[in-house]
Amino acid sequence: MLAVLAVVVLVSVIIIERHTLAESLHVLADLDWTWFLLALVSEAISLSSFGLSRTMLMRVNGQPTTFRSVMAITYAANALSISIPFAGAELAVVFSYRQFRRHGVDAATTGWALAVSAIFSTSALALLLVIGALAGSASLASAAGFLGAFVFIVPGAAVLLALRFESVRRLLHQLIAWLVGLSRSVFGVPAHGVAGLDEFLDRVASLRLSWPRYTEVFGLAVLNWAADCGALACAIRAAGQPVPWHSLLLVYGAGAAVGSTGITPGGFALVELALTAALTAAGLHRSPALAAVLAYRLVNFWLILIAGWMLMAVLAHRRIGPSADDSPGPGGLYERRRHAGRPGVRSASGASPAARRRPGLLGSGPRCLAGYRV
Repeated sequence: MLAVLAVVVLVSVIIIERHTLAESLHVLADLDWTWFLLALVSEAISLSSFGLSRTMLMRVNGQPTTFRSVMAITYAANALSISIPFAGAELAVVFSYRQFRRHGVDAATTGWALAVSAIFSTSALALLLVIGALAGSASLASAAGFLGAFVFIVPGAAVLLALRFESVRRLLHQLIAWLVGLSRSVFGVPAHGVAGLDEFLDRVASLRLSWPRYTEVFGLAVLNWAADCGALACAIRAAGQPVPWHSLLLVYGAGAAVGSTGITPGGFALVELALTAALTAAGLHRSPALAAVLAYRLVNFWLILIAGWMLMAVLAHRRIGPSADDSPGPGGLYERRRHAGRPGVRSASGASPAARRRPGLLGSGPRCLAGYRV
């Protein structure tokens, strides 16, 4: 219903603002290519900083993870996330989990790294929104910035408490057990309840980085958002407009907030509308503001989407994970080998005793999630 409403609103806006759209296309034809190339460089810095932070997290206990493989998995998952409305982010997490498991990272490390990466990312965005609210001149926009920061940081704080304190972790266990019970009653899965959940949570909670490493990872998370915001600033300059520095972070936060709703794939059209409205409120004319947003979204959305699906195709042809007859391919990716049976699945006669044990919620032992052969 929300998606239908979003489409109706989008079509209505296009019809009403068709002259503005036509003028913005003329502005796009006269882009300053130097600034546009700087926007590309800024976006590349953003992507690399996020990939580097996730690589550091994946190596928390010496896991065999390379920057190249982390980048491939991360941005293939990102393409999946921005291609599907509503459930895109959840499917991307599942995809990332399975891919990292297939590349030899154990379940606890994978779950911990993905959780901490998400927490640091949302916390970094919250920090930028707070800075934007303090720097902003409009009281209403500043209030919205503080509210957005609060919304982004609360879930991450809750998960950190769950990982740090056993009493909070028990509450998390009860919540997951309730959700699993509901899933079993409605869908019939997982078949074996929450067996192994306590062990998994304890293993996740036992993982630690040194404080300097945490600081470095958080700094990279801030750089990820700041460089992406810098790409927006470069796109504004490419459209021949002055950058509204005093409200740039709040403008950027408006686009990030709308994009996180998942109503349309990657916030398509909704992010464009939100950013254009925010830039117009910041003092830019509508046509060049829309042109700047379209240039930014070309860098921030479309190029990443295309590259991500190309990486998805590459990952689809890779081997499921390391074994005795595997050798690592370029960038830590394991090449697919031919087997007599189904690719990536060992025969019953060759299965290990651990693989023959009855799976619980986390599968056959603490290394896999039920429902996924990894």
